[in-house]
Amino acid sequence: MSFKDAAAELGVTPTAISHQVRLLEEICGQRLFQRRPRPLVLTRAGERLFPALKTGFDAFASAVASISAPGEVKPLRVSAPNAFASRWLVPRLGAWRAAQPDVPLEVIGTDAVLDLRGGECDVAIRYARRMPMDLAAEELCRDCFGPICRPDVLRAGPVRNAADLIGYPLVHFDWLGWDPDAPTWRLWLAAAGADGAGLATLGARGRTRDLTFREELHAIDAVVAGQGIGILSDVVVSHELKRGKLVKAHPLALPGYGFYILRLPRHPREQVIRDFASWAKASL
Repeated sequence: MSFKDAAAELGVTPTAISHQVRLLEEICGQRLFQRRPRPLVLTRAGERLFPALKTGFDAFASAVASISAPGEVKPLRVSAPNAFASRWLVPRLGAWRAAQPDVPLEVIGTDAVLDLRGGECDVAIRYARRMPMDLAAEELCRDCFGPICRPDVLRAGPVRNAADLIGYPLVHFDWLGWDPDAPTWRLWLAAAGADGAGLATLGARGRTRDLTFREELHAIDAVVAGQGIGILSDVVVSHELKRGKLVKAHPLALPGYGFYILRLPRHPREQVIRDFASWAKASL
């Protein structure tokens, strides 16, 4: 948001920047910046144009980088949801390095959908109800959600039914409304046949002993820290479940989603991506 800084980055004068912006505004037929009062801010038109221009220039930079320095080994850029990247992928990277010592990985943990066609990553692990159909895709696995906690949290007694949960702190996280059937405590309690005023309050937020988080990863961290029982993905926390750091507090589980490995058809690094997909499946 500074013509002076932009000029310094591009190696031209601020006047040249201003001239090019004015030409672009003439092409668009409207202003892209509000120049008074300072600081410089984008107009509505500028806000709409900026993401497309940024994606375009990033794609150019990625394409140039891919054909420069031919002797350099470039990392395979893997995008994955934050919680999956942190809890599932990262603990297993040592095994990938042992299997593919000449193929470094760049892990991009993000809940945003990166643009494979724009070159933002080479392969993406997406989380969805159904397999995406617009790219080359294969299913890695599907998860389910049930009550999970640290073993020492259950010292007050096992959870045999929904009524046993009344004495425990529950951990919630916000699905932000993107799926009305998301596996939450409310849905789990309904599946468990919980009824009555006392049990109904369990599925609602606001109990003083409960914790609520916006991010799934923070809810998992709270459960790992022994701060309560959460409805968690058995795939995302499989590393902790296998090592006994976490346990399933009750066997009832809700169906979750699929993890899908996506790539562009005929990707120039297709064989490496196939190797990564095979390794990931073998690591389940």
